[in-house]
Formats: sequence, C-alpha cells, structure tokens
Amino acid sequence: MPSNNKLQRAGGFIDAWRGGFSRYERHISAAAMLGGFVVDNFTFGRIDRPAANVVFCAYLLLAAASIALLHALQSRMDRRLEELPESGAAETQSISDLRNTGRLHTILPAASQFALGGLWSGFLVFYSRSAVFSASWPFLLVLTAVFVGNEVFRHYRSRLVFSGVLFFFALYSYAIFVVPVLAGRIGNVVFLASGAAATVIFLLFLQVLNLVGRKRFKQSRLLLFSGAAAVLATMNLFYFTDVLPPLPLALANAGVFHSVKRIGATYSAVAEPQPLTAMFNLSRPVLHVAPGQSLAVYSAVFAPIKLTTKIAHRWRWYDPNRKAWVQQSVVTFPISGGRAGGYRGYTIKSKPRAGAWRVDIDTEDGRLIGRVGFEVVTVSQPASTQEKTVQ
Repeated sequence: MPSNNKLQRAGGFIDAWRGGFSRYERHISAAAMLGGFVVDNFTFGRIDRPAANVVFCAYLLLAAASIALLHALQSRMDRRLEELPESGAAETQSISDLRNTGRLHTILPAASQFALGGLWSGFLVFYSRSAVFSASWPFLLVLTAVFVGNEVFRHYRSRLVFSGVLFFFALYSYAIFVVPVLAGRIGNVVFLASGAAATVIFLLFLQVLNLVGRKRFKQSRLLLFSGAAAVLATMNLFYFTDVLPPLPLALANAGVFHSVKRIGATYSAVAEPQPLTAMFNLSRPVLHVAPGQSLAVYSAVFAPIKLTTKIAHRWRWYDPNRKAWVQQSVVTFPISGGRAGGYRGYTIKSKPRAGAWRVDIDTEDGRLIGRVGFEVVTVSQPASTQEKTVQ
C-alpha cells in the first residue's frame, strides 16, 4: 500500500484538475447544455424522419459512453491509488496517468451535459407543439432538475446516480416518440411497450457499468434501480392520468371561424378580425354570432408517416351557474400521418349560445392534443368577416 505522503502527492494532481474544473463547472455545464439546445433547435424537424432519429440516437450514445467512461476512469483511479508504487520511474508514470485522468474529468461531464441538453431540447421541440401547456410541463420540470443537479450532485457517487437516472428518463422519453412511429399506432399497449423497451436497454447499460467498475457500481446500484423505478412509475402515472400528451401526435394548427370549407387540397375559412392579443394567444378570440349562424373549429394534427388513428373535437360551454365546463357535442373523425402541416379537418356547432367556449382536440379515448378557447357574443346582425386560407 502506498504511504500517506505519496497518496497526498498523487491526489494533489487530481485535486488541482478538479479544483480548476470546480471553479468553472457551472459555466462549462451550462455552456455545454446551451450548445445542445442551439444545435437541436436548428436540427430537428419531424420525428418520423431518419435524420431526427439519427441525432437522437447519437445523443443517447454520447450520453451513455461519457457516463460509462467516467465511471470506468473513477474505478481505474481507485485501483491505481491502491497500487501506487513506492518510488522511481513507475511512480512518475502513475502520476502522469492520474494527471491525464484529471483532464478527462473535465471533458466527460461536459460531454454528457451536451448530450443530455441536446436530448431535452429535442424533446421540447416536439412536446411544445401541443397547444396545452400542461401537456409539456413534466419535461420543463426535468430540464430544471438537470440544471439544479449540476449544483447539488457534486460527489461522483451522487453524480453517477443522477446521470444514470436522467439517462433512463431520456431513453423512456425517446421511446415514447419512436415506438408509436414504428408500430404505426398509439394507445396503452404501445405506451407500455415503450417503457419495456427503455427498461431493457437501461438494464443492458447497467451491466456495462458493472463490468467497467464493479465496486463503485455496487455502491450506487440500489439508488440507480430505485431512481429508475421512480421514473417508470411517474411516467406511467402521468400517462394514465392524462398529464402526458398522446405523443407522437401534435397540434400543428387550430382556430375558430364562422365557417370552413374544403376546396380541393385547400381549406378556406371565414374569419372575424381579432386584436393582436388574440392572435398571440394573450386573450381569447371573440366571435359575434347572429341568430341562426354556426361556428366551425379547424384543426391540423401532425402524425408520423403510416400512423392512423381517430381524433375528436369536444365542444364545451362554460356554465356560470354550475361553474363547470359542460360538454355540448363530440365529433370524431379519422386521421392519417405523413403531411408535414398535419392532417386537416373541422367540425361545426350550430347556434352556439353566448359565453365562454372551448373545443378540446383529443384522441378517441380522451387524451388531450390541443385546445381552442373563445368567447361567443350574440348580435342581431352578422359581424364583418373576411376569407382566409388555413394551412
């Protein structure tokens, strides 16, 4: 066993590199994640395109490799410290190896943060296409946890657990997108299959961690399994309580009009002019409806190529006496994937009463894709309108 003096000298080189990294760790990690966000915002388009999946897989591989390599280097450093020679050239070589390990301790965390940042930004690109903020908040929460984790989880064992659990979350989040694309349908069975696929891959990843650093892996094994189980349970809770949107469906466009009609491949709508606040979703559109008139809600829902399903427009009116949204009608129609701008359709409500309205655009089993809210004001004469083409 090496003397305390030699351990201190060997550790001094590592501490020097760690000290330099610690001083700039916040900036390096934040810059790496920001870099991932910037790259993804210019890279990702549609989830059913091979290029998007290649980028996602590359990020997952980079995250897995950097986490595993850092784990292996830590385990190797432990062994080298235990076997550090007493003196001579061999000691000099060992110290040199430890110095090189210290350099990698700066690079690898930044690499994993870049990969994870790229993954989260890619997920946000797709999740944020839903018009309902509540459908996207779980991933915003995850992003916040990633940044907080850079400050809180400083020790290696905690960082291994934190990074490993985040990696499983990334696998699961990606599987939610890609498995329905491969299956050509959505639903409970497909969602459960996504979780099973992510779990199998994560278990293989844990086997790699065990092989390259058995001792350190055993120290963190229980926390890794517990964290992954918590992610699995939470994601299933979110899904079966309708917190998560029915990915990979996404609302590409939606609006409320006095009428909508299809002319060949084009949809034409009769729109009532709205203030800028309504155009930027800062206020509800107000539609003035004369006796006998109707309203139409148009939606374009993106679905990947070869995916077919049904969606529903659920018209709800707010009853001020009951202080609740009361369903007035439901219209269901099939959609098929492939069109970049989404599969288009519209539904009509005759003689809508005055007050607050919303139309939930759901899957057939009631999972929310998007929502259109508006106010109806009854008038004696038709309002001024204009025709427009909707995409």
